[in-house]
Amino acid sequence: MTHLDVELQQLKEDIVAMWNLVISQLKKTHIALVSYDQDLAFEVHAREKRVNSLELKIDRDCENIFALQNPVAVDLRFVLAVLKINNNLERTGDIADGIARFITESTKAFDKELLKKIQLVEMFEEANEMLVDLLSAFETDDTRVVRTIFKRDDYLDEINEKANQVIADYIRKNPDNTEQALYTLSSVRKLERVGDQSKNIAEEIIFYIEAKVMKHKHKASPASNN
Repeated sequence: MTHLDVELQQLKEDIVAMWNLVISQLKKTHIALVSYDQDLAFEVHAREKRVNSLELKIDRDCENIFALQNPVAVDLRFVLAVLKINNNLERTGDIADGIARFITESTKAFDKELLKKIQLVEMFEEANEMLVDLLSAFETDDTRVVRTIFKRDDYLDEINEKANQVIADYIRKNPDNTEQALYTLSSVRKLERVGDQSKNIAEEIIFYIEAKVMKHKHKASPASNN
């Protein structure tokens, strides 16, 4: 193996580690919300520093490869894709941390009926599965799976679009639980953005594997908040 090959292999291992860490963060936030486990939510917050640290390391390694190894063709596309995927994963980690903060700030368990009506659990599950499937596709160079992400993000958008009305109806009937309702609405908004980050990652995987630029080919819905 050349020195460049070694560096690229290490870079791939690091971005996979970052990916798994962010998936874990989102899963733990999901569990913490449903079970009102504030200790687990605090753990997510504490581990956010690890996400940030790993992001900085991967960024530095990409910059060093550009400066010292002068990659070309597929190697260049790989490093460029990793650089952008790294940023999307860090933002997803921020989203998990943001929802975890809502849990630690809440004074009581979240209303399970509200969670059911607003479909927050379904959003968590789909967002997490999208990240898991993208990681598998990245490791196996399978763009067929990647292309399903664009349609699957529409499901998150649909839930997000209905959220305002669900929360408005809930607050009218439960004015004493307004703060928690607003936390729940904010969580929906954040999980919708996980879908946006996943689409960005999907575009980068296709760029790396197929040398096709997908940016702007999949229009975001009006409700999207990039």
